[in-house]
Amino acid sequence: MASVTFDHATRIYPGTENPAVNELNLHIEDGEFLVLVGPSGCGKSTSLRMLAGLEDVNAGRILIGDRDVTNVQPKDRDIAMVFQNYALYPHMTVAENMGFALKIAGVAKDEINRRVEEAAKILDLSEYLGRKPKALSGGQRQRVAMGRAIVRQPQVFLMDEPLSNLDAKLRVSTRTQIASLQRRLGVTTVYVTHDQTEALTMGDRIAVLKDGLLQQVGTPREMYDAPANVFVAGFIGSPAMNIGTFDVVDDVALIGNARMPLPRYVLGQLGNDDGKTQVTIGFRPESLDLVPREDASAIPVHVNLVEELGSDAFVYGTLATDPGADKVVPQGQEVIVRVNPRAVPEKGSEIYVKIRPGQEHIFNATTGERLASA
Repeated sequence: MASVTFDHATRIYPGTENPAVNELNLHIEDGEFLVLVGPSGCGKSTSLRMLAGLEDVNAGRILIGDRDVTNVQPKDRDIAMVFQNYALYPHMTVAENMGFALKIAGVAKDEINRRVEEAAKILDLSEYLGRKPKALSGGQRQRVAMGRAIVRQPQVFLMDEPLSNLDAKLRVSTRTQIASLQRRLGVTTVYVTHDQTEALTMGDRIAVLKDGLLQQVGTPREMYDAPANVFVAGFIGSPAMNIGTFDVVDDVALIGNARMPLPRYVLGQLGNDDGKTQVTIGFRPESLDLVPREDASAIPVHVNLVEELGSDAFVYGTLATDPGADKVVPQGQEVIVRVNPRAVPEKGSEIYVKIRPGQEHIFNATTGERLASA
């Protein structure tokens, strides 16, 4: 097993000026499960392919353990990849697919059989070893692809969106199996996904990328509770965090008709653009409480849709500026509120909510960076 280090690693594709991955600095501990997450085109798969040796590194370097592998051929890096596409040989049995790489490497037949049987037992595939891929379900095929990687006993596992081809229910059960398997094997794993729910539930740590730049690295709890900027705040969490930019007058933020006092440390860090002071505030759906209309901190929300999920319910509404009026005037700011699933409001009605003290996230309106106390 080994750690992985990206040291100012940069990838610029021919014919382009902007790096697909720009000076990535990231250290992954031995045995850690790290998830690279971000929207399409952010550079996460490129980063993984650089580590695998499938993409050139134009600047910086990549280390596996203490060994610089920047210019080492993929076959000599001691890594194993699992792709979105299972890439199984249709004419081979499960056992032959899992052991094929070892056969090519000249490993003895007895040793191949031993490793294949061990991996099959771990993945609950023992009864399918004689079958061919066409006789397997999607989840079973993905487990065969995992087994093919496991039998190689690599220093690092690389997984590029391996669950994307599975249906929603199977994706949930398979991600649990992958996370449990990684902890059992203790192999350093770099996992790429665009699904932030996968990232939160699987990774020891998460690295968020945007436009080739690393935005933040931390544990799932750190990313959820203290996002470094507006992008991370809006990306991590489902449903997404409510985020809006509001005017600041007399040391309070005006959210609809509500007045939210701002902490002293925030007031000292606010800028002034075109003579107007503004602040960006984020608050998660579960950080809002229903309150009476008369509450001075009440934020009026016009209910557009109620999403009932059985154990949970979410109101999707619009921030209103004229509470109690015959005609609600929307500000264009969508607000999501988690409510009691046994007492959901009617579509078209108004509700009044208040942000729980200390559960707001405050960002610089110009840079998008989190405003933190000294």
